Amino acid sequence: MIQMRQPEDAPHAFQTAWNSHDMESLGALFHEDATFVNRFGHYVRGVEAIIKLHAPIHATIYSDSTLENELIDVIAIGDDATVMHFWSRLTVGAAHPAGSHAVDTLILAVLTRQAGEWRIKALENVTLTNPRTGEAILRDGQGL
Repeated sequence: MIQMRQPEDAPHAFQTAWNSHDMESLGALFHEDATFVNRFGHYVRGVEAIIKLHAPIHATIYSDSTLENELIDVIAIGDDATVMHFWSRLTVGAAHPAGSHAVDTLILAVLTRQAGEWRIKALENVTLTNPRTGEAILRDGQGL
């Protein structure tokens, strides 16, 4: 299991679990009753549902995908709670029906510490798109 000793560890821990395609490790980053909203607006609650949402795509279209996360900020809202934002670049390979490509998203996560352990309580993922055309955009080179 990937340990998060401080909130700032979350982007790397999420990236590591994703890139290993180990959904049990991904689920272990979340509190049992956590919520997750994927980049398509699909909402689920609970670790079991988070794993169930990700396992099929990691066995198929995202089986050769990688994430690269970059922390933007961490805002403490108490000794045992933080809000964080981080960039996430998903790169998919030949397993994806659309072929190899990259997608940038902005992730907002709320982390809380319970029994001395930091875990994700809520996470929402937003795909960067051009609001006029709906086309996906990458943050570097697009002025974001």
